[in-house]
Amino acid sequence: MNVLFLDQFSDLGGAQLCLMDLVPAVQAVGWIVSCAVPGRGRLVEKLHERGVTVHSLPVTHLASGHKSARESLRFAREAPKLVREIHRLAEETGPDVLYVNGPRLLPAAAWVAWRTGRPLVFHCHNHLAQRSAAIVAGRALQLARARVIACCRYVARPLWPYVDPGFLRFIYNGVAAPPGMRATKTGGPRIGVIGRISPEKGQAEFLAAARIVVQKHPAAKFVICGAPLFSDAAAERYSKRLRELSTGLPVEFTGWQEDVNAILAQLDVLVVPSLREPGAPRVVIEAFATRVPVVAFVSGGIPEIVVHNTT
Repeated sequence: MNVLFLDQFSDLGGAQLCLMDLVPAVQAVGWIVSCAVPGRGRLVEKLHERGVTVHSLPVTHLASGHKSARESLRFAREAPKLVREIHRLAEETGPDVLYVNGPRLLPAAAWVAWRTGRPLVFHCHNHLAQRSAAIVAGRALQLARARVIACCRYVARPLWPYVDPGFLRFIYNGVAAPPGMRATKTGGPRIGVIGRISPEKGQAEFLAAARIVVQKHPAAKFVICGAPLFSDAAAERYSKRLRELSTGLPVEFTGWQEDVNAILAQLDVLVVPSLREPGAPRVVIEAFATRVPVVAFVSGGIPEIVVHNTT
């Protein structure tokens, strides 16, 4: 079996970490793996470490989240070039399956799958909030008669009208059991947030809550782990604003850390303050695996994995 993985980013976000979980499992059963992504981010390095051939895709950067009409038009103009490149890669690598790990590549990959008669699997990690995006993705799935893996029911909801129920599976994110024991901590509680730095992820709200908590628990310490990703200029500005908002608070900014378990081992509570969570955050499952309590906003697919006073 030969699988060509297609991803819309080369930075290591949640979807890309899921891909890096999947690749070794596919290799372990003797399947041939290749991948195509835009850019030369950390994902490319990690794939090379696994011995995976990585091809470059001609995808113009688009901001994460809601797309402007101008961005959508630019992406549409470049779609034919993307179709030609994916078609060329399919002919060159001869995959038995096209595995699409993000919606931006789905229309082009679906056309190639339909034209070449290859099966297509779409792994849906994010809720497509824009109706136009959901329609385009849905029509692409219909064209390719694609199989869909959804990380929770919330992300699948916009695609339900377009997908045969027999072609849809819900598979929540899984993580490996963390090695070792939790770190021995002294002093007050350590409360943290882990994830991509972005307004919808709620780090500003976390800092506002920290100011309230520290008044009642002066020994409390706070951790913000993460960094802006995907060349998002708005997220870079937001990151600077967070530094300003943290003035006078006992907050540690760790930057991006690949070893999330090491950060969780130092926490007493993980906070997931997402305002517009697009899926079911992987970090929640990672916290469960390390036995760290989770306090989360009711947003996106979070209620499917965090049950009040139970999980």
